[in-house]
Amino acid sequence: MSTLTRRRGAGGPSADDSNSGTSTPTNQTPSDSASYRPPREEDVGHKIAFDPRDMDEGREASKQPKLTLMEEVLLMGLKDKQGYLSFWNDNISYTLRGCILIELALRGRIAMQKDPNRKRYALADRLIEVVDEKMTGEVLLDEALKMMKASEKMSVGSWVDLMSGETWNPMKIGYQLKQVRERLAKGLVDKGVLRTEKRNFLLFDMATHPVSDSAAKDEIRRRVINILSARTVLLPASAWLPENVEMRTVRTVAMVCAAYAGNVLENALMSMGHEARERAFGRVDELLGEFSQWPFGVRPGGGAGGVGANLAELVREEIGEDANGERELRLEVVAGVLQVYTRLDSIL
Repeated sequence: MSTLTRRRGAGGPSADDSNSGTSTPTNQTPSDSASYRPPREEDVGHKIAFDPRDMDEGREASKQPKLTLMEEVLLMGLKDKQGYLSFWNDNISYTLRGCILIELALRGRIAMQKDPNRKRYALADRLIEVVDEKMTGEVLLDEALKMMKASEKMSVGSWVDLMSGETWNPMKIGYQLKQVRERLAKGLVDKGVLRTEKRNFLLFDMATHPVSDSAAKDEIRRRVINILSARTVLLPASAWLPENVEMRTVRTVAMVCAAYAGNVLENALMSMGHEARERAFGRVDELLGEFSQWPFGVRPGGGAGGVGANLAELVREEIGEDANGERELRLEVVAGVLQVYTRLDSIL
């Protein structure tokens, strides 16, 4: 039954009036007609009907970042003025499919299947299940969520492979998510981060998406540099990553590791000197190793040179108490995708 209700104020037509072919004349003089005004809400006690689901969606949206992980990684890889990715990057497409799984897990839509025997298998080989089929409002996420809900349960690695089209099974080719990069770019256009232009590449024209609002990309660069080079990790609240976003640190680490696996991380480190950049790459190697296991193997005191000395504490606070194990099952998916990234060169 719908939660919407309609209210009729005093003086409105009755049900009988609306069903009859004639209306009852009123004793109204021309002067009365001239001074007539519609009844106000406060006069007749009208209340505006609303759907409580809209309020729930609004509350959930306030807890989500403005950009998804996929959009952040793609934005990092785009050339600011030219508006396209490197033609020689084979890893980015595969990485973006993994980001879809991480994003769905962080939003509480999917988790590892709750089976005590799952711990006998590597994280990447454990089965995923849909735990909340409510749509997210992000087209790619919702498409993947519907597909996973309608499908048999499959492992983390299998889902990344199938959504990337990496399969020899003709019966499963329909699981491939197509035109992911272009659809993400158009989503960033809708969010005002990119704009669309056409460029001529000798033999063909291609739509490109140069950056129109550099604030988003600048904020991503600051987060990347902070988590890879600062002794104390600080992630200030911003319009792109509000304070109330759940697991902000884990999300940022996952984004950095995905950018590294997708060969676009260097674009965020161009402002650093050569030696500092090499140290940053060494640090992300450490993070990928620490976060591709469960429980996360974050070392107290940080990495080499004391970088990220407070990271273990931040992650522990974000995970918090998990009495029923639901958060653990979601974070296992995150760790499972990162485990897939560690063997990316051997997959492609």
